[in-house]
Amino acid sequence: MPERPIRTPLRHGIPDWVEPGAVFFITVCARQRGRNTLACDPVGTGLLEAVAHYHREQIWWVRLFLLMPDHVHALIAVAPDRRLDRTVRAWKSYAAQQYGAEWQSGFFDHRIRAGASLDEKAAYIRLNPVRAGLVVEPDSWPWVWTPPEAPAVPWS
Repeated sequence: MPERPIRTPLRHGIPDWVEPGAVFFITVCARQRGRNTLACDPVGTGLLEAVAHYHREQIWWVRLFLLMPDHVHALIAVAPDRRLDRTVRAWKSYAAQQYGAEWQSGFFDHRIRAGASLDEKAAYIRLNPVRAGLVVEPDSWPWVWTPPEAPAVPWS
């Protein structure tokens, strides 16, 4: 069997020229792919409670956070005094300690550059459980969190 290439870790630092309040599309994968380790109780409920707590404390701002069985998709912005990589790492660590979630190292991020792109990514995320054959309608998927207040980044 040929040797697999070693992945180069992604750098998640936000450049100085990126405006405060920039929204990022992130994907975080569970260690075990192909098994439902996230979108089930009590893990899923705990993960979404932690998401809501980070949002209320303005550690991050969430437009949309959706759990799939073996990964997470989200649209988030981090507070200006925080780093994206450290914030996501802290949430993953808390989720692992409190709820037993096991994560792959790192995560994927992509900065959203326009309002239309934000809406497109939100639609993509919401349709993920439909594409996976888990539900017929996006609104039927229970493992999602959106803020109860108007979706505006408080520090932009």
